[in-house]
Amino acid sequence: MNTNRRQMAARRKNKNSGLPIQGKPEFLAVGKLHRTHGLRGELFMSLQTDFPERIKPGTRLYLGSEKKPGEVASCRPYKKGLLVSFKEHATVEDAGMLRNQLVFVRSDDRPPLPEGEYYHHQLLGLRVVSENGEDLGFLAEILETGANDVYIVRPESGVELLLPAIDDVVLEIDLDQGVMKVHVLEGLQPGDK
Repeated sequence: MNTNRRQMAARRKNKNSGLPIQGKPEFLAVGKLHRTHGLRGELFMSLQTDFPERIKPGTRLYLGSEKKPGEVASCRPYKKGLLVSFKEHATVEDAGMLRNQLVFVRSDDRPPLPEGEYYHHQLLGLRVVSENGEDLGFLAEILETGANDVYIVRPESGVELLLPAIDDVVLEIDLDQGVMKVHVLEGLQPGDK
């Protein structure tokens, strides 16, 4: 995990996470079920969470677009994901019906983060203002790069603004007010040369 305080700890890997641009999501995608494995009703699950250790027997997950609850019966690491089985789908035939389904957790069940770190869904949709109070638009998307995330700020009209998620740029985040205050570095504003 990146140590930059302004970086987000939870990273979305899939655009189809059910995450709205604005508002608080009720569910967050943590993985996707793929093929069955063996004869005990296990499925391979690719991960879309930075907290896979929280998925263990007894954990309540929500399956598919209908978000049907399922209790994890078994879970073990496998390749770059997990092999999971669910109490409600104990046979290989029942498990096979879950193929290609997203797996969710309730957003109110996410682990707390250290002060100054945020989940992506908490930031998306925030109004972005300059340190001088100029309205720059809203945070529409977050790109994950190797060094730091990049925020895509979409104005009401005009050209999108790309801001690196670094301490020199992100000055303040106020989730209660729904505002992110930023310092736009020279050369980042559309039209700067």
